[in-house]
This record gives sequence, structure tokens and C-alpha cells, in this order.
Amino acid sequence: MVPLLPAFPFLMLAAFCFAKSSERLHAWFTGTALYKKNLESFVAGRGMDWATKIRIMVTVTILMSIGFVMMHQVRVGQIVLTCVWVFHILYFCFGIKTRRTDPAA
Repeated sequence: MVPLLPAFPFLMLAAFCFAKSSERLHAWFTGTALYKKNLESFVAGRGMDWATKIRIMVTVTILMSIGFVMMHQVRVGQIVLTCVWVFHILYFCFGIKTRRTDPAA
């Protein structure tokens, strides 16, 4: 009935396998510019700056919009995607600590 439901267990399995993957892969990922630019301060507990938050929210909004349009005949799927999108925006605005950008950096 809901097209996203069968993918959820595979997503959880992939997340579990990635979390238990090799130290070499972990070291590579934490050394990438993508990680350093977007996630390093968040993982360290300092939060994210507004530019990073907005970049992530825009990316997720675009990707979820594609799914929303493709589910034009599945109203329940559109409702679920809309709820997930709203909670995502609320979480990023109010749930993740916003840090000030360092002008000296």
C-alpha cells in the first residue's frame, strides 16, 4: 500500500552495516571535505551553522519533492512525506544547536 515501507528494513540494515564497517572506511569518511564542512562540528557536539542547516534542508526538500510528485496517485504516501518533511524542518530549526560562524576561520 505505501511504496516506502518495503525499503525501510533495508535502510536500517545498511545503516547498521555502515556503522559496523571498517576503521579504514571510517578514517576515509571523516577525512573528506564533505564531512569536515558539514558534520564535524555537529559530531563534536558544537552544533551546525545556519548555512549548513539550510544547505541540508534544501537538499532534503528537493529530494522529498521528487518523491512527492512521483506519488501523485498515492495520497497516503504524500501525506507521510509531508509529515516527515515538516518534522525534518522543525528538527533542524529547533532540535539541532545553532553555532555562530567564526569570522576568524
